[in-house]
Amino acid sequence: MAVDLLLGLQWGDEGKGKIVDVLTSNYNIIARFQGGPNAGHTLVFNGKKHVLHTIPSGIFHDDATNLVGNGVVIDPVIFKGELDKLEEQNIDYRKSLLISRKAHIILPTHRLLDAASEASKGKAKIGSTLKGIGPTYMDKTGRNGIRIGDLELSDWKERYRNLADKHESMIAYYNVDIEYNLKELEEEFFKAIDVLKSLTFIDSEEYIYQAQKAEKSILAEGAQGSLLDIDFGTYPFVTSSNTTAAGACTGLGVAPNQIGEVFGIFKAYTTRVGSGPFPTELFDEDGKTMGRVGNEFGATTGRPRRCGWLDLVALKYACRVNGVTQLMMMKGDVLSGFKTLKVCTQYKYKGKTISHLPYNIEPENVEPIYTEFSGWNEDLTEMSDASELPKALNEYIDFLEKELEIPITIVSVGPDRKQTIFRQQFV
Repeated sequence: MAVDLLLGLQWGDEGKGKIVDVLTSNYNIIARFQGGPNAGHTLVFNGKKHVLHTIPSGIFHDDATNLVGNGVVIDPVIFKGELDKLEEQNIDYRKSLLISRKAHIILPTHRLLDAASEASKGKAKIGSTLKGIGPTYMDKTGRNGIRIGDLELSDWKERYRNLADKHESMIAYYNVDIEYNLKELEEEFFKAIDVLKSLTFIDSEEYIYQAQKAEKSILAEGAQGSLLDIDFGTYPFVTSSNTTAAGACTGLGVAPNQIGEVFGIFKAYTTRVGSGPFPTELFDEDGKTMGRVGNEFGATTGRPRRCGWLDLVALKYACRVNGVTQLMMMKGDVLSGFKTLKVCTQYKYKGKTISHLPYNIEPENVEPIYTEFSGWNEDLTEMSDASELPKALNEYIDFLEKELEIPITIVSVGPDRKQTIFRQQFV
């Protein structure tokens, strides 16, 4: 059976966690394939808000197996914190949570390296979440990293010490004022490691292969967004992993011809956290309203998100790179009350009008060209059927479907799992 894939099409924060939660009842296995605790997947149900960073978003469903794939990097301390919160809610995660032996571990010194590197950049900071993600992936590609499977070896603490000592010498090289007490950090780290070792470690690529042979349904869950992809995002203001569809193959060990549906998640407008170019960013009351009504604050960092109109040029690019087969539009309810809506359909790039995403979208090179639409005033949050959606919203959706040539099968009208409208059959 083919593996379906769900990922974000913008700069992250699109609402992937909610949709994974909504779709989990259709799948046997939910598998995270990249990223780490820099992700923040927010789920709302039964009047409660839940935020996951590393654990797959199907964990609240009793019948689903949740797999942390080899492409993920794991901070044991943050992971333990997630487990503690699950225990408070009486979630029996031990029977449903699996971890790939090939997933890499974030050490305390990885986080310190992250902070030192970012501090050394001054005004050229890239907006790192300071979770140690970048340094961990650097050790992975540099063939220095420590993996989950190493915890089963007799000499893993020696491996840890050698790498941590190397990191401390690198921190000193940056020559910035980073105060830390590694002994205290390590005490917390090793306690979390003991908890991690009580979970089930697997050879995940073999597990997925056998699950496919057994006709198990699998949904691969991505983190961050396509425009943050290390290769195809707005480099260097990107994350350290492949957030696009290709990352699911390398992050889970799934062959390209085994990918089935590709669900692309996007907001009805655009947001971005941290530094980096953002052609449709708004600095007026419209942008402030989007941020306020949409509660646009990072689930991981708490930083306010920058807000702007929907960028169709970037969205088309993301759909093509990922081979998206179905779209899910989030936060349509946030746009209620705007008299006029705008969608960027082209760029003026170095004096020429273009319809594709160019190499550089810095503001000195790019000016968005907009198409305007009438807004709507109806409150969408109580609507439960596509027939209830206002005419202006349907016209907005119809335009996007025509331009993207991909069906929009789900429209989210609020943060709760119940506030989800299915426009057509999606699987």
